[in-house]
Amino acid sequence: MLVSSQENQLMLQDENRDTLHELIHKLSDTSFYPTLEKKIDLAEKENQNSCHDFSDYEMIYYYCHEQKNVDEKKNRSSGTRQEYLRELLTFATNMVKYASEIDVDIADVKDESLFKSLEPRHIKRYQDWMIHKAPALQGKEKYSAATIARKTSIIRSFLKFLYQNQYLNADLTTRLQSATVSVDERPNRDLGPTEALELLDFFKQEQHPILFGILHVLITTGIRNSELCSARVCDVHYDGTRGEYYLRIHGKGNKKRTVPLKKKVFESIVEFRSIRGFDTSLDSKDESPLFMTSGGKAYSNTYLSRYINKAVTRTELDFVINRPNPISPHTFRHCYAIISYHSGADIYKIMRSLGHEKIETTMIYLQKEFEKEDNAVHLWDQGLLAEYV
Repeated sequence: MLVSSQENQLMLQDENRDTLHELIHKLSDTSFYPTLEKKIDLAEKENQNSCHDFSDYEMIYYYCHEQKNVDEKKNRSSGTRQEYLRELLTFATNMVKYASEIDVDIADVKDESLFKSLEPRHIKRYQDWMIHKAPALQGKEKYSAATIARKTSIIRSFLKFLYQNQYLNADLTTRLQSATVSVDERPNRDLGPTEALELLDFFKQEQHPILFGILHVLITTGIRNSELCSARVCDVHYDGTRGEYYLRIHGKGNKKRTVPLKKKVFESIVEFRSIRGFDTSLDSKDESPLFMTSGGKAYSNTYLSRYINKAVTRTELDFVINRPNPISPHTFRHCYAIISYHSGADIYKIMRSLGHEKIETTMIYLQKEFEKEDNAVHLWDQGLLAEYV
Protein backbone atom coordinates (compact mmCIF):
# COMPACT_ATOMS: atom_id res chain seq x y z
CA MET A 1 0.00 0.00 0.00
CA LEU A 2 1.22 3.50 -0.81
CA VAL A 3 1.83 5.28 2.49
CA SER A 4 3.74 8.21 3.94
CA SER A 5 5.85 7.35 6.97
CA GLN A 6 7.08 9.61 9.77
CA GLU A 7 10.28 10.19 7.82
CA ASN A 8 8.21 11.34 4.80
CA GLN A 9 9.33 8.28 2.83
CA LEU A 10 7.05 7.05 0.09
CA MET A 11 6.90 3.27 -0.12
CA LEU A 12 4.96 0.38 -1.55
CA GLN A 13 4.11 -2.57 0.63
CA ASP A 14 2.80 -5.91 -0.65
CA GLU A 15 2.92 -4.62 -4.20
CA ASN A 16 3.33 -8.15 -5.54
CA ARG A 17 -0.02 -9.12 -4.05
CA ASP A 18 -1.88 -6.18 -5.51
CA THR A 19 -3.80 -6.53 -8.74
CA LEU A 20 -3.05 -4.09 -11.55
CA HIS A 21 -6.34 -2.31 -10.81
CA GLU A 22 -5.43 -1.93 -7.13
CA LEU A 23 -1.98 -0.56 -7.97
CA ILE A 24 -3.43 1.96 -10.40
CA HIS A 25 -5.91 3.06 -7.74
CA LYS A 26 -3.18 3.51 -5.13
CA LEU A 27 -0.80 5.32 -7.43
CA SER A 28 -3.58 7.62 -8.62
CA ASP A 29 -3.60 9.35 -5.24
CA THR A 30 -1.95 12.72 -5.92
CA SER A 31 -1.44 13.55 -2.23
CA PHE A 32 1.98 11.87 -2.15
CA TYR A 33 3.51 14.15 -4.76
CA PRO A 34 4.73 16.76 -2.19
CA THR A 35 6.54 13.95 -0.35
CA LEU A 36 8.59 13.17 -3.44
CA GLU A 37 9.32 16.85 -3.92
CA LYS A 38 10.77 16.91 -0.40
CA LYS A 39 12.98 13.94 -1.26
CA ILE A 40 14.28 15.83 -4.28
CA ASP A 41 14.93 18.91 -2.12
CA LEU A 42 16.91 16.79 0.33
CA ALA A 43 18.95 15.20 -2.49
CA GLU A 44 19.74 18.64 -3.85
CA LYS A 45 20.85 19.79 -0.40
CA GLU A 46 23.16 16.79 -0.11
CA ASN A 47 24.54 17.26 -3.64
CA GLN A 48 22.98 14.01 -4.83
CA ASN A 49 21.13 13.20 -8.05
CA SER A 50 17.57 14.38 -7.59
CA CYS A 51 15.97 10.92 -7.79
CA HIS A 52 18.83 8.80 -6.42
CA ASP A 53 16.75 7.67 -3.42
CA PHE A 54 13.59 6.84 -5.40
CA SER A 55 12.25 3.35 -6.01
CA ASP A 56 10.91 2.09 -9.33
CA TYR A 57 7.33 2.62 -8.17
CA GLU A 58 8.12 6.13 -7.02
CA MET A 59 9.60 6.94 -10.43
CA ILE A 60 6.43 5.72 -12.15
CA TYR A 61 4.38 7.78 -9.73
CA TYR A 62 6.53 10.88 -10.17
CA TYR A 63 6.52 10.62 -13.95
CA CYS A 64 2.73 10.27 -14.19
CA HIS A 65 1.97 13.03 -11.69
CA GLU A 66 4.79 15.42 -12.62
CA GLN A 67 3.64 19.01 -12.27
CA LYS A 68 5.27 21.22 -14.88
CA ASN A 69 2.81 24.11 -14.65
CA VAL A 70 1.71 26.17 -11.65
CA ASP A 71 -1.84 25.90 -12.98
CA GLU A 72 -2.91 22.37 -12.04
CA LYS A 73 -5.44 22.31 -14.88
CA LYS A 74 -2.57 22.59 -17.39
CA ASN A 75 -0.81 19.48 -16.13
CA ARG A 76 -1.71 15.94 -17.17
CA SER A 77 -5.41 15.20 -16.79
CA SER A 78 -6.64 12.47 -14.47
CA GLY A 79 -7.52 10.29 -17.46
CA THR A 80 -4.05 10.65 -18.97
CA ARG A 81 -2.37 9.85 -15.63
CA GLN A 82 -4.45 6.69 -15.30
CA GLU A 83 -3.62 5.63 -18.86
CA TYR A 84 0.10 6.13 -18.24
CA LEU A 85 -0.05 4.30 -14.91
CA ARG A 86 -1.81 1.35 -16.51
CA GLU A 87 0.67 1.10 -19.36
CA LEU A 88 3.83 1.49 -17.25
CA LEU A 89 2.68 -0.87 -14.50
CA THR A 90 1.78 -3.42 -17.18
CA PHE A 91 5.24 -2.94 -18.71
CA ALA A 92 6.99 -3.50 -15.36
CA THR A 93 4.78 -6.46 -14.45
CA ASN A 94 5.26 -8.19 -17.79
CA MET A 95 9.04 -7.75 -17.62
CA VAL A 96 9.05 -9.81 -14.42
CA LYS A 97 6.15 -12.20 -15.05
CA TYR A 98 7.26 -13.17 -18.57
CA ALA A 99 10.99 -12.67 -18.07
CA SER A 100 12.00 -16.05 -19.52
CA GLU A 101 9.70 -15.72 -22.52
CA ILE A 102 10.97 -12.20 -23.24
CA ASP A 103 14.55 -13.32 -22.49
CA VAL A 104 15.28 -10.74 -19.81
CA ASP A 105 18.78 -12.06 -19.12
CA ILE A 106 19.73 -9.75 -16.26
CA ALA A 107 23.22 -10.55 -15.05
CA ASP A 108 23.16 -8.35 -11.98
CA VAL A 109 20.23 -6.75 -10.13
CA LYS A 110 21.23 -3.18 -9.30
CA ASP A 111 19.91 -1.46 -6.16
CA GLU A 112 16.90 -3.79 -6.03
CA SER A 113 15.61 -2.00 -9.12
CA LEU A 114 14.16 -3.57 -12.25
CA PHE A 115 14.67 -0.47 -14.38
CA LYS A 116 18.30 0.06 -13.27
CA SER A 117 19.05 -3.57 -14.11
CA LEU A 118 17.77 -3.43 -17.68
CA GLU A 119 19.82 -2.92 -20.85
CA PRO A 120 18.74 -1.64 -24.29
CA ARG A 121 18.49 -5.23 -25.60
CA HIS A 122 15.80 -5.98 -23.00
CA ILE A 123 13.66 -3.08 -24.17
CA LYS A 124 14.05 -4.19 -27.77
CA ARG A 125 13.05 -7.76 -26.82
CA TYR A 126 10.09 -6.46 -24.84
CA GLN A 127 8.85 -4.49 -27.84
CA ASP A 128 9.09 -7.61 -30.03
CA TRP A 129 7.24 -9.65 -27.39
CA MET A 130 4.61 -6.94 -26.97
CA ILE A 131 3.89 -6.93 -30.70
CA HIS A 132 3.90 -10.67 -31.38
CA LYS A 133 3.06 -12.45 -28.10
CA ALA A 134 1.25 -10.10 -25.71
CA PRO A 135 -2.01 -9.76 -27.74
CA ALA A 136 -2.76 -13.47 -27.18
CA LEU A 137 -2.85 -12.85 -23.43
CA GLN A 138 -5.91 -10.69 -24.03
CA GLY A 139 -7.50 -13.08 -26.49
CA LYS A 140 -6.50 -10.94 -29.47
CA GLU A 141 -4.79 -11.99 -32.68
CA LYS A 142 -2.73 -8.80 -32.78
CA TYR A 143 -2.67 -5.18 -31.64
CA SER A 144 -3.58 -2.45 -34.07
CA ALA A 145 -0.81 -0.20 -35.35
CA ALA A 146 -2.31 2.64 -33.29
CA THR A 147 -2.19 0.55 -30.08
CA ILE A 148 1.44 -0.44 -30.66
CA ALA A 149 2.35 3.17 -31.37
CA ARG A 150 0.64 4.36 -28.18
CA LYS A 151 2.29 1.72 -25.98
CA THR A 152 5.71 2.35 -27.52
CA SER A 153 5.36 6.11 -27.13
CA ILE A 154 4.53 5.90 -23.41
CA ILE A 155 7.36 3.46 -22.64
CA ARG A 156 9.86 5.50 -24.65
CA SER A 157 8.85 8.74 -22.93
CA PHE A 158 9.10 7.17 -19.47
CA LEU A 159 12.54 5.63 -20.07
CA LYS A 160 13.80 8.96 -21.44
CA PHE A 161 12.46 10.57 -18.27
CA LEU A 162 14.41 8.10 -16.10
CA TYR A 163 17.62 8.85 -18.00
CA GLN A 164 17.14 12.62 -18.01
CA ASN A 165 16.55 12.58 -14.26
CA GLN A 166 19.70 10.46 -13.76
CA TYR A 167 17.78 7.54 -12.31
CA LEU A 168 19.39 5.50 -15.09
CA ASN A 169 23.00 5.77 -16.17
CA ALA A 170 22.20 4.88 -19.78
CA ASP A 171 19.47 5.60 -22.30
CA LEU A 172 17.53 2.32 -22.66
CA THR A 173 15.63 3.47 -25.74
CA THR A 174 18.54 3.34 -28.21
CA ARG A 175 17.31 0.08 -29.75
CA LEU A 176 13.59 0.75 -29.39
CA GLN A 177 12.07 0.85 -32.86
CA SER A 178 9.80 3.64 -34.02
CA ALA A 179 6.12 2.80 -34.18
CA THR A 180 4.29 5.33 -36.30
CA VAL A 181 0.79 5.00 -37.70
CA SER A 182 0.12 5.73 -41.35
CA VAL A 183 -3.22 7.09 -42.45
CA ASP A 184 -4.13 3.75 -44.05
CA GLU A 185 -3.50 1.89 -40.78
CA ARG A 186 -5.93 3.97 -38.76
CA PRO A 187 -9.19 2.20 -37.83
CA ASN A 188 -12.20 3.25 -39.85
CA ARG A 189 -14.32 5.47 -37.61
CA ASP A 190 -16.32 7.11 -40.38
CA LEU A 191 -20.05 7.49 -39.88
CA GLY A 192 -22.22 9.47 -42.27
CA PRO A 193 -25.45 11.44 -41.85
CA THR A 194 -27.67 8.54 -42.95
CA GLU A 195 -26.21 6.22 -40.30
CA ALA A 196 -26.44 8.92 -37.63
CA LEU A 197 -30.11 9.44 -38.49
CA GLU A 198 -30.81 5.71 -38.27
CA LEU A 199 -29.32 5.54 -34.78
CA LEU A 200 -31.18 8.59 -33.52
CA ASP A 201 -34.45 7.30 -35.01
CA PHE A 202 -33.92 3.87 -33.43
CA PHE A 203 -33.54 5.16 -29.86
CA LYS A 204 -36.24 7.79 -30.34
CA GLN A 205 -38.73 5.15 -31.48
CA GLU A 206 -37.57 2.89 -28.66
CA GLN A 207 -38.41 5.78 -26.31
CA HIS A 208 -35.00 5.64 -24.65
CA PRO A 209 -34.28 9.29 -23.70
CA ILE A 210 -31.04 8.38 -21.94
CA LEU A 211 -29.29 6.83 -24.96
CA PHE A 212 -31.01 9.21 -27.36
CA GLY A 213 -29.85 12.21 -25.32
CA ILE A 214 -26.24 11.07 -25.15
CA LEU A 215 -26.03 10.28 -28.87
CA HIS A 216 -27.89 13.47 -29.77
CA VAL A 217 -25.25 15.53 -27.94
CA LEU A 218 -22.24 13.59 -29.27
CA ILE A 219 -23.41 13.74 -32.90
CA THR A 220 -24.41 17.42 -32.94
CA THR A 221 -21.47 18.83 -30.94
CA GLY A 222 -18.53 16.58 -31.87
CA ILE A 223 -17.29 16.66 -28.27
CA ARG A 224 -15.03 13.92 -26.96
CA ASN A 225 -16.18 11.12 -24.68
CA SER A 226 -14.12 12.61 -21.83
CA GLU A 227 -15.57 16.07 -22.47
CA LEU A 228 -19.12 14.80 -22.13
CA CYS A 229 -18.20 12.92 -18.93
CA SER A 230 -16.60 16.01 -17.37
CA ALA A 231 -19.33 18.48 -18.41
CA ARG A 232 -21.00 20.24 -15.47
CA VAL A 233 -24.35 21.98 -15.06
CA CYS A 234 -22.55 25.32 -14.60
CA ASP A 235 -20.88 24.87 -17.99
CA VAL A 236 -24.22 25.42 -19.75
CA HIS A 237 -25.27 29.01 -20.33
CA TYR A 238 -27.79 30.91 -22.42
CA ASP A 239 -26.67 33.63 -24.82
CA GLY A 240 -29.54 36.11 -25.01
CA THR A 241 -28.01 37.95 -27.96
CA ARG A 242 -27.96 34.84 -30.15
CA GLY A 243 -30.92 33.14 -28.51
CA GLU A 244 -29.01 29.88 -28.09
CA TYR A 245 -27.58 27.68 -25.37
CA TYR A 246 -23.86 26.95 -25.21
CA LEU A 247 -21.67 24.44 -23.41
CA ARG A 248 -18.20 25.39 -22.14
CA ILE A 249 -15.85 22.50 -22.82
CA HIS A 250 -12.78 21.58 -20.77
CA GLY A 251 -10.93 19.89 -23.59
CA LYS A 252 -7.82 17.86 -24.23
CA GLY A 253 -4.73 19.45 -22.72
CA ASN A 254 -7.11 21.48 -20.54
CA LYS A 255 -7.89 23.78 -23.46
CA LYS A 256 -11.22 25.58 -23.35
CA ARG A 257 -13.75 26.08 -26.11
CA THR A 258 -17.49 26.71 -26.38
CA VAL A 259 -19.92 24.62 -28.46
CA PRO A 260 -23.53 25.47 -29.36
CA LEU A 261 -26.38 23.37 -28.03
CA LYS A 262 -29.10 23.70 -30.63
CA LYS A 263 -32.65 24.02 -29.30
CA LYS A 264 -33.65 20.36 -29.74
CA VAL A 265 -30.31 19.18 -28.35
CA PHE A 266 -30.81 21.27 -25.22
CA GLU A 267 -34.29 19.78 -24.90
CA SER A 268 -32.75 16.29 -25.06
CA ILE A 269 -30.42 17.20 -22.18
CA VAL A 270 -33.37 18.51 -20.15
CA GLU A 271 -35.32 15.29 -20.78
CA PHE A 272 -32.25 13.19 -19.89
CA ARG A 273 -31.92 14.94 -16.53
CA SER A 274 -35.67 14.86 -15.92
CA ILE A 275 -35.82 11.08 -16.46
CA ARG A 276 -32.88 10.66 -14.08
CA GLY A 277 -34.71 12.78 -11.49
CA PHE A 278 -32.21 15.66 -11.43
CA ASP A 279 -32.75 19.42 -11.49
CA THR A 280 -33.29 20.74 -15.02
CA SER A 281 -32.77 24.45 -14.32
CA LEU A 282 -29.56 26.30 -15.15
CA ASP A 283 -27.38 27.22 -12.20
CA SER A 284 -24.02 28.93 -12.72
CA LYS A 285 -22.91 27.69 -9.29
CA ASP A 286 -23.91 24.04 -9.76
CA GLU A 287 -20.70 22.08 -10.37
CA SER A 288 -22.42 18.68 -10.41
CA PRO A 289 -22.12 16.53 -13.57
CA LEU A 290 -24.41 17.49 -16.43
CA PHE A 291 -24.81 13.83 -17.42
CA MET A 292 -25.16 11.41 -14.52
CA THR A 293 -25.79 7.72 -14.06
CA SER A 294 -28.92 6.57 -12.26
CA GLY A 295 -26.78 6.58 -9.10
CA GLY A 296 -26.10 10.29 -9.43
CA LYS A 297 -22.45 9.95 -10.40
CA ALA A 298 -20.61 11.23 -13.45
CA TYR A 299 -20.00 8.71 -16.20
CA SER A 300 -16.46 7.41 -16.44
CA ASN A 301 -14.85 7.41 -19.88
CA THR A 302 -14.56 3.61 -19.93
CA TYR A 303 -18.10 2.96 -18.70
CA LEU A 304 -19.71 5.37 -21.16
CA SER A 305 -17.72 3.93 -24.06
CA ARG A 306 -18.84 0.38 -23.22
CA TYR A 307 -22.41 1.51 -22.61
CA ILE A 308 -22.65 3.17 -26.02
CA ASN A 309 -20.94 0.32 -27.88
CA LYS A 310 -23.26 -2.25 -26.30
CA ALA A 311 -26.36 -0.16 -27.05
CA VAL A 312 -25.41 0.48 -30.68
CA THR A 313 -24.51 -3.18 -31.24
CA ARG A 314 -27.92 -4.39 -30.08
CA THR A 315 -29.69 -2.22 -32.67
CA GLU A 316 -28.57 -4.77 -35.28
CA LEU A 317 -28.88 -2.11 -37.96
CA ASP A 318 -27.36 -3.25 -41.25
CA PHE A 319 -24.52 -0.72 -41.22
CA VAL A 320 -23.67 -1.67 -37.63
CA ILE A 321 -23.51 -5.39 -38.40
CA ASN A 322 -21.35 -4.87 -41.49
CA ARG A 323 -18.84 -2.45 -39.93
CA PRO A 324 -15.27 -3.79 -39.57
CA ASN A 325 -14.73 -1.62 -36.46
CA PRO A 326 -17.02 -1.13 -33.46
CA ILE A 327 -18.78 2.18 -32.91
CA SER A 328 -17.41 4.14 -29.97
CA PRO A 329 -18.04 7.68 -28.69
CA HIS A 330 -15.06 8.83 -30.79
CA THR A 331 -16.87 7.61 -33.92
CA PHE A 332 -19.37 10.43 -33.43
CA ARG A 333 -16.56 13.02 -33.56
CA HIS A 334 -15.77 11.73 -37.05
CA CYS A 335 -19.51 11.76 -37.77
CA TYR A 336 -19.72 15.42 -36.74
CA ALA A 337 -16.83 16.31 -39.07
CA ILE A 338 -18.36 14.43 -42.02
CA ILE A 339 -21.85 15.89 -41.55
CA SER A 340 -20.40 19.39 -41.14
CA TYR A 341 -18.36 18.99 -44.32
CA HIS A 342 -21.39 17.83 -46.34
CA SER A 343 -23.37 20.74 -44.87
CA GLY A 344 -20.92 23.20 -46.40
CA ALA A 345 -18.55 23.95 -43.49
CA ASP A 346 -14.95 24.55 -44.53
CA ILE A 347 -12.20 22.49 -42.97
CA TYR A 348 -10.89 25.36 -40.83
CA LYS A 349 -14.29 25.86 -39.21
CA ILE A 350 -14.53 22.11 -38.57
CA MET A 351 -11.03 22.12 -37.07
CA ARG A 352 -11.89 24.93 -34.63
CA SER A 353 -15.24 23.36 -33.74
CA LEU A 354 -13.60 20.04 -32.84
CA GLY A 355 -10.84 21.74 -30.84
CA HIS A 356 -8.04 20.41 -33.05
CA GLU A 357 -4.71 22.23 -32.87
CA LYS A 358 -3.59 21.14 -36.34
CA ILE A 359 -5.55 21.00 -39.55
CA GLU A 360 -3.72 17.74 -40.38
CA THR A 361 -5.73 16.03 -37.64
CA THR A 362 -9.01 17.21 -39.12
CA MET A 363 -7.81 16.09 -42.56
CA ILE A 364 -7.53 12.54 -41.19
CA TYR A 365 -11.20 12.65 -40.19
CA LEU A 366 -12.18 13.64 -43.73
CA GLN A 367 -9.58 11.72 -45.73
CA LYS A 368 -11.99 9.15 -47.14
CA GLU A 369 -14.50 11.85 -48.07
CA PHE A 370 -11.80 13.67 -50.03
CA GLU A 371 -10.75 10.44 -51.77
CA LYS A 372 -14.31 9.72 -52.88
CA GLU A 373 -14.89 13.23 -54.18
CA ASP A 374 -11.53 13.75 -55.87
CA ASN A 375 -11.52 10.59 -58.00
CA ALA A 376 -10.98 11.41 -61.67
CA VAL A 377 -13.92 9.25 -62.81
CA HIS A 378 -16.32 11.99 -61.67
CA LEU A 379 -15.09 14.05 -64.65
CA TRP A 380 -16.22 11.43 -67.16
CA ASP A 381 -19.87 12.50 -67.11
CA GLN A 382 -19.42 14.64 -70.25
CA GLY A 383 -16.80 12.45 -71.95
CA LEU A 384 -16.85 9.67 -74.54
CA LEU A 385 -17.81 7.03 -71.96
CA ALA A 386 -20.52 9.14 -70.31
CA GLU A 387 -23.25 6.63 -71.19
CA TYR A 388 -21.38 3.95 -69.26
CA VAL A 389 -20.84 5.88 -66.07
